[in-house]
Amino acid sequence: QVQLVESGGGLVQAGGSLRLSCAASGLTFKTYTMGWFRQGPGKDREFVGASSWNCRNTYYADSVKGRFTVSRDNAKNTAFLQMNSLKPEDTAVYYCAAEYDLDPSREHEYTTWGQGTQVTVSS
Repeated sequence: QVQLVESGGGLVQAGGSLRLSCAASGLTFKTYTMGWFRQGPGKDREFVGASSWNCRNTYYADSVKGRFTVSRDNAKNTAFLQMNSLKPEDTAVYYCAAEYDLDPSREHEYTTWGQGTQVTVSS
């Protein structure tokens, strides 16, 4: 049974940082592309960023480029989303997703999802 569990969300002031984690189980982690998505209040879910299995290929939404970084530790079956210079508009539930051998730029083909973690950025 494949499972993704996000953690690390919380309340932070604008300009601050948070690091989200996504612990994966039930899959051969190093063969999966890991993606991050978010859904803000009253908004559709949107792509944030993704990394290939070895982090050589990463892909980001324009709204987070230069502020957010995706990474992973294949030995620990964990993906990370480092979020810096946070803005109130980054407030959302953040989800990680996994898909086998997916090009990180393909945003709409993930089939395995975590339950999400809330990030709230105060002004």
